[in-house]
Amino acid sequence: MITNTNNLSEEAKTRLMNFFSHMIEPKDMAKVIRQANYLLAISAIRENQCLQNEMINFENSFYWLNELAEALNPYLNVE
Repeated sequence: MITNTNNLSEEAKTRLMNFFSHMIEPKDMAKVIRQANYLLAISAIRENQCLQNEMINFENSFYWLNELAEALNPYLNVE
């Protein structure tokens, strides 16, 4: 089901624009999301046994997904 995505506040839109302008390119973020999804799926299939060489990609993906989450709704940076 597709829902309306125009419910972002102007502040959230600004944070997203800043995130994709200064932190990571949208195409690179899409790659990070796909890598994380792949690793989560393969981990579940293999009963949580990730390949060691894939862990580096997972750590990088985790970082960028967290940065995107902070851009959408700051939580960790709130004092």
